[in-house]
Amino acid sequence: MSEHYDYVIVGGGSAGCVLANRLSARSGVRVLLCESGEDTPYGRVPAELLDSFAGLAYLNSRFLWNDLKASTEPIRHNDPDFEPRRRKYEQARVLGGGSSINGQLANRGLPGDYDEWERAGATGWNWDSVLPYFRKLERDHDFCGPLHGKDGPMAISRLFPDIWPGHAKAMARALDKAGFNYIADQNGEFGDGYYPVPISNVYDRRVSTSTAYLGPTVRMRDNLTVMTRTDVIGLTFDGTRCTGVRLRHKGETREVAAGEVLLCAGAIHTPTLLLRAGIGPADDLRDAGVEVVLDSQGVGRRLMDHPAVAVAGFIHPEARIKGLTRRHLMLGLRFSSGLPGMPRGDMAASIASKSAWHDVGSQLSTVNIWVNKTYSETGTVRLSSTDPDRPPLVDFNLLTDARDVDRLMAAFRMLAGIVLSAEMDGVVSDVFPASYSDKVRQVAAVTTRNKVLTATLAQMLDGPAALRARLIDSFILEGDPIDVLLRDEAALEAFVRRSAVGVWHASCSCRMGPEDDPLAVLDPRGRLRGATNLRVVDASAFPTIPCANTNLPTIMLAEKMADMILEDRDGGAPARQLRRPEE
Repeated sequence: MSEHYDYVIVGGGSAGCVLANRLSARSGVRVLLCESGEDTPYGRVPAELLDSFAGLAYLNSRFLWNDLKASTEPIRHNDPDFEPRRRKYEQARVLGGGSSINGQLANRGLPGDYDEWERAGATGWNWDSVLPYFRKLERDHDFCGPLHGKDGPMAISRLFPDIWPGHAKAMARALDKAGFNYIADQNGEFGDGYYPVPISNVYDRRVSTSTAYLGPTVRMRDNLTVMTRTDVIGLTFDGTRCTGVRLRHKGETREVAAGEVLLCAGAIHTPTLLLRAGIGPADDLRDAGVEVVLDSQGVGRRLMDHPAVAVAGFIHPEARIKGLTRRHLMLGLRFSSGLPGMPRGDMAASIASKSAWHDVGSQLSTVNIWVNKTYSETGTVRLSSTDPDRPPLVDFNLLTDARDVDRLMAAFRMLAGIVLSAEMDGVVSDVFPASYSDKVRQVAAVTTRNKVLTATLAQMLDGPAALRARLIDSFILEGDPIDVLLRDEAALEAFVRRSAVGVWHASCSCRMGPEDDPLAVLDPRGRLRGATNLRVVDASAFPTIPCANTNLPTIMLAEKMADMILEDRDGGAPARQLRRPEE
């Protein structure tokens, strides 16, 4: 190994870009950041990634792991012939990772999420401990005070009701009529209510961790090397001491030595890298033909996501966005199920006034409903092959806890009732149940064919009501109509179980936890138990999935871990204050 770095960061996503900035701010510390996807340098960020409408980014094969698939349906262990249906699971393959392609929702979750982390054995991760790092990462354009940051690299803003389109304003009135309060600041008020969604966006342009943390002056640091289009195909070990990584770049394979390897490849690919390196459940590794380096039972176990279903409808022309903004989603809702034992704010919904990039998408609204506090935690990431170019087997195993099913059903009934209420008359009609199915994926693909087909269909949908109803029933509706689901409990449960999908919040597959938990892969400083010089810094490390979109919590985790890494480097002394990342 001729090359040596103090830190090799595997994965240039939401966490990796943060670490690259914070660690290289320490002069004399050599840092290598490796990312499989393409670069997004200042002034040359692809237009699809800057767009406030995220559909052009997360549906673009240029920025994805295109062969990655996942199953969301519960595994039937007692059925030897059961084969789960695996569908494409969009995960970023570009610098900035999920922050470069996601819906840009920038919510932190609830204080109780992080107090639960500490109770689960992640000492030092309670709300009071993580709040300074949420403040450190953000530059909030709308709110200040003790809960907000004004000097961080991540711009946070909101679109307030005065500029919402007619559809969003009508939904706000309907929610108000249903008894929900208006919350101006979702990240500063933690009760139930509807709110303008905070987004990692400013001046109608996305802000990713790539653009926020890896600006031109950061990249000029002579102790930071950023390698994109670079695959990490293996980890190297001396016993259980990680010594570096094996890279493939421009067709050449070589090994690079590291003082410490920091895995930031996400909750799917981080456990995959560990499993291929021989770290994971020993029996599974032997079955896959991998030599066991370390028996770590929790690697790839307890994978989580937020299960979701949706209610959609036709927006009448005068209530559409009509060029007001490129944003499609401005309004959110946090609410409580009231189920015994559930915390407040255990459910959530996002309300989109546009559902896709094409003409039909501009005509359809979506209320996406998800379990904010999910208890189904039996998902897995397993090896399909020792070949580093083969994707893993991913099974989220959603809805294995009956409480998740019951709450989704109740929330669907409530939100469908709100969409069908008198407040929405003349704004939305032809309401139907929806989910992100294979059929929706096909139509959502950005192709000339879809553009032509949807343009033609959109003209017809704006025609007579009878024709619109027939077209929605024939070409858009999948399964039972809304009236059947609302009066038939069995039909609604079947819809929820069949249609629930994750919302790209993969997490918890290499959890932090106490030493006496056999499934706790990491200690509270992200260090892999049983190994040395190896740390995990991404959503894999979450002890439980927070009541939030996971991007901001991931950035927070990386900010806090960066301080821990430098503290450990200094022999346990607190890390000195790092300079602010340049824009």
